[in-house]
Amino acid sequence: MSAATASATTSLMSETAGHQHSVRLTGVARHVALFQARNVVRSRWILSYTAFFLLATEALLRFSGNRAGTILSLANIVLYVVPLVTLVVGSVYLYNAREFIELLLAQPVDRRRLFVGLYGGLTVPLALSICVGIGAPLVARGFASTNDGIMLLILLTVAVALTMSFSGIALTLALYCDDRLRGLTATIGVWLLGAVVYDAGILAVVAAFSDYPLERPMLVLTLLNPIDLARVAIMLQLDVSALMGYTGAVFQQFLGGGAGLVVALGCLSLWVAVPVALGAHKFSRKDF
Repeated sequence: MSAATASATTSLMSETAGHQHSVRLTGVARHVALFQARNVVRSRWILSYTAFFLLATEALLRFSGNRAGTILSLANIVLYVVPLVTLVVGSVYLYNAREFIELLLAQPVDRRRLFVGLYGGLTVPLALSICVGIGAPLVARGFASTNDGIMLLILLTVAVALTMSFSGIALTLALYCDDRLRGLTATIGVWLLGAVVYDAGILAVVAAFSDYPLERPMLVLTLLNPIDLARVAIMLQLDVSALMGYTGAVFQQFLGGGAGLVVALGCLSLWVAVPVALGAHKFSRKDF
């Protein structure tokens, strides 16, 4: 990667010449994002990621009984696969880019804008992979031209939001854990906590305090888990009350379908912004 890195660094230096105190976002971030995105797109795992969603979507279209069932099955896949893959790939991505980062930091480059470029170079290919892998087969089958198009839009929106959120979480964890093994262990732990342990903990709380009104505390607890928020947003749109679970039923009871969807997507947006802000703050102070 040395020749490509040197080329990218030369381009960045020419872009930032004469702007040592104030580097434009459209300069550094765009160049770094494009360079890193090209590296990500050329890798085999991004092709495997896209192929996985293509095959899963095509299989569900062939064997699922109806359109809603296809969307529901895809939602279950997205809620577990997207956070896991994004966390693992995101942490490995930053560890592998350490030499590139050190080389760029030797130049008059604003650190926060460099972090934005690194984040964009990871997030955009992952999000496009999901949109192509899920969206292409469904659009080809006419989903976009029917009432199911709204469900498809919500599913893709939630998938992209999860990608953006967990990309920020992965980069932040990798910045705090210099050791690669510790960083990967932390990312797997975060996924297990959000996808498995958190829901089990909520059920345990409900069982232990069943004599008390828990609806409002459960509503707050749901907002603290992006995977729960994503599931609720999808289930509210599908209007499958039996599959909403306890937290989904609480959203439906207190906020209704439309308001609940807006709140869930709004809180997902916060789960995108906060990890990215924390990562940018840590990146700006980290001694590489």
